[in-house]
Amino acid sequence: MGPRLTIDEKRKRMMEIFHESQEPYLLKELEKIGPKQKGIVSQTVKDVVQSLVDDSMCYCEKIGTSNYFWSFPSETAVKRQNKTKELEAEIGQLETKGRDLETSIAQAELGREQTEERKLLMEELADVEARWEAQNSELQQFKECDPALMALKKKQAAVAKEAANRWTDNIFIMQSWARDKFNMETENFNKYFDVPNDLDSV
Repeated sequence: MGPRLTIDEKRKRMMEIFHESQEPYLLKELEKIGPKQKGIVSQTVKDVVQSLVDDSMCYCEKIGTSNYFWSFPSETAVKRQNKTKELEAEIGQLETKGRDLETSIAQAELGREQTEERKLLMEELADVEARWEAQNSELQQFKECDPALMALKKKQAAVAKEAANRWTDNIFIMQSWARDKFNMETENFNKYFDVPNDLDSV
């Protein structure tokens, strides 16, 4: 049995099902596909899909007597971009409000003991900071799941893999050259040049 998935991981994998196929599904179809393709426990599929619908990341429409669910990459990208802009604007407003409150608190401190006014300002500042943390955390989650960023990461991983395999091939060529030229066994070559004996392409 694989590691237990978090709700965010389940949501991400469910979105992959929609985007990879770009087809609408019945809930019972998703309950079969989820465990097989993405390791999502069938009993949790309904809640995962509903959470995506609630966040407007996928759609549900009743056709005849059945409910169909779907999400296309272009729709999600637009919604994600709009949500990101919305969060960034809210964070900017919270930062401005936080600075204003800090100024007000500093002014309230001048030549005074703890006052009711300062106490209220401190409580409001704490609330603003908590909201800023929550909004910033949500923004980071949206950016981590951004399709463009994921595509870039996949491309970077592919380039890194290609480079690693190229260097591995070069080492194999050097091993063969040393064996043919100097009758040096591969084990000795690895020992002299600190090459792992289990070196292989990735």
